[in-house]
Amino acid sequence: MSQSNKILLTFYNYFLSEKVKQKSEVVIIYFAIISFLLHLLLIGLVNLDIIVINDHSKLLSNPISAIYTPFSFILIYEVYLLLYYLPKSTSIYIGKQYEIISLIVIRRIFKDLSNVEFSTNWFFIKNDILFTSDLIAILILFFLIFIFYRLVKEGIPTEPEIAKPKIMRFISLKQTIATCLVPVFLALSIYSLGHWLYESFFSISKIVTDIKDINKVFFDDFFTILILVDVLLLLFSFLHSDKFSRVIRNSGFIISTILIKLSFSTEGILNIVLIVTAIVFGVILLKIHNLYEKMEK
Repeated sequence: MSQSNKILLTFYNYFLSEKVKQKSEVVIIYFAIISFLLHLLLIGLVNLDIIVINDHSKLLSNPISAIYTPFSFILIYEVYLLLYYLPKSTSIYIGKQYEIISLIVIRRIFKDLSNVEFSTNWFFIKNDILFTSDLIAILILFFLIFIFYRLVKEGIPTEPEIAKPKIMRFISLKQTIATCLVPVFLALSIYSLGHWLYESFFSISKIVTDIKDINKVFFDDFFTILILVDVLLLLFSFLHSDKFSRVIRNSGFIISTILIKLSFSTEGILNIVLIVTAIVFGVILLKIHNLYEKMEK
């Protein structure tokens, strides 16, 4: 093994090994619990006028909205899992993207709970309609992700493939990319979270009512980078496989990721339609790919 490969393996094991994954899970859980309690405390202090924040965010007006904060840390862990599975399985890597966007919808539901108006005109109130749409959407997304992972399991070969040099080099490339993405996304998440916390809780300007949602602040950029990475991996994949079914599958997964990315620039029903369409497209694509694989055996 060359010196460069040894260095790569060292960094990969430092960031993306199974042991690190387990430790990261525990750390994120503690952060989620602490952040939830701190958010509740801050809401209590604001409501008791012990702390006065002019034009404060709606996230400080209702205790239920405090659930939004721990979900943000859970999403950070999902981002880490996506990088963890990137070198291991393309399908599971895509599945993690679907999990992330589903959790974003769930987090939005918790945030919007404070805006729900209980009235006999439920289906004539915009916020109530969007809330209902999100509830229906999360059930659909949960079922679609279940189908996707079942198709992933069906597509796993009964006998392990022989580790060919080309395949091993491609896996090594994916490990390199995943390792490099860890500090990139860590820096992006810290910057985005810090900016959002300031604008949401401490900004006294009128901009606070019009600030970008944190979903758009971080995950819009996040999925842009993922699209670029996916295209790069698709191009390198031609070096070890030119199977039509695999090329179409990987190309289609990029389209699915693009649809998810586009959803961040939309709101309301169109946002939900784009998300559901992205995952439906991925599910159908994977099913057809599996049929191709069975036909060629």
